[in-house]
Amino acid sequence: MAMNGKLSDYITFPRTFENYRWYKPIIVFILAAIITIILDVLIVGVFYIIAGPDFLMSVFKGGYEVLNTPLTIFFSDLLIIITVPSLYLASKLVNDRPFSSYSSSRGGWNFKLYFRALIIPVILYIIYMSAVTIIEGPDGTSHLSIAFIAVILISVPLQSIAEEYLFRGFIMQTVGSWFKIPVLAIVIQAIIFSLSHGYNSIGLFETLVVGIGCGFFAWKTGGIEVSSAIHTANNFSVGLFVMLGLKTSTSSPKLLDVAATIVFLIILYIIMYYVGKKTDWFGEIPHNSQNM
Repeated sequence: MAMNGKLSDYITFPRTFENYRWYKPIIVFILAAIITIILDVLIVGVFYIIAGPDFLMSVFKGGYEVLNTPLTIFFSDLLIIITVPSLYLASKLVNDRPFSSYSSSRGGWNFKLYFRALIIPVILYIIYMSAVTIIEGPDGTSHLSIAFIAVILISVPLQSIAEEYLFRGFIMQTVGSWFKIPVLAIVIQAIIFSLSHGYNSIGLFETLVVGIGCGFFAWKTGGIEVSSAIHTANNFSVGLFVMLGLKTSTSSPKLLDVAATIVFLIILYIIMYYVGKKTDWFGEIPHNSQNM
């Protein structure tokens, strides 16, 4: 349990727990990796039976270009979503700190804050992507279906939140607990986050900006709800436009597109920070938090 009831800095929060030791996150990582691999093998086995070997080969070799059907998106999302139960089980086995501390330093996950923070980025992303589509024209094929709608409403948000637990929760907090330098922790997790995506060098730079922005908001809000909302808005909007045939997934974004997106992200972050300050997202201690 925490040493005191004082609201702690999110990035260095692990150090406030009596059972925490610097080496325990390494053990958590190893155990979580083993559990994730086991679950991945099971998932691949199920999809091998359901969809066949050709489907699996197309997903693993096709890059982001193949993520244009509900089945391919659900499969790739599922491989990421299972990292959360893997981290949960690993943290329980190591018993270094409560899993709720991955969510926030405010007492666990705050659903109200997540959904409040989701409104602005979803609206802005849709406006931005609509403007890009009007300027450049649609470049996809419609995949509108009930299954696709279900995927972008359920598995896409869960996948986004899972990445926040892994990168802004586990990795950023671990680095922060070791060095106690928030900026260093934010940058390191953002670099790892960027390199974990299969984009070209230009696309990786855009992902780096996303990682830094999400890390900043996790630090300033004392949890991953706002960063998860921003992440969800991005992935949801992309999925929506792919489903409608207005956009195609690609591993090789163009320089001008990336530059425009980075400008948009900076504007989004400024607006989110301003609204967050006005509505007390930063440093608030919710009374209706739900521990996870």
